[in-house]
Amino acid sequence: MHEMSICMSIVESLEESARVNNYKAINKVWLEIGPFSGVEVRALEFSFDVAIRDTVADGAELEIIETQAEAWCFKCDETVVVKQRYDACPKCDSHQLTVTGGEELKIKQISIKE
Repeated sequence: MHEMSICMSIVESLEESARVNNYKAINKVWLEIGPFSGVEVRALEFSFDVAIRDTVADGAELEIIETQAEAWCFKCDETVVVKQRYDACPKCDSHQLTVTGGEELKIKQISIKE
């Protein structure tokens, strides 16, 4: 389950941010996750609860922001929303697409305890 190693990296980032910015505790974390990120959201949520124990984020709430997958269509010359990799363009049915969004996995925002 690579979600645990992802969560450990997230905790490392949170700990570093707390150290640099001199705050003691984090009470909420927003993660932005794309459908092509390769992350199983439920496994990530479980792993997060385990990974934050005895850290600056102990007890923090996790909110997942799921993004849409987007691709650039060479034929339409437009960005379109796609459901899966290698889908045809929903506007012109071309397969000349390049993925431009949906692979993200990032900390979008945190809330600190006062």
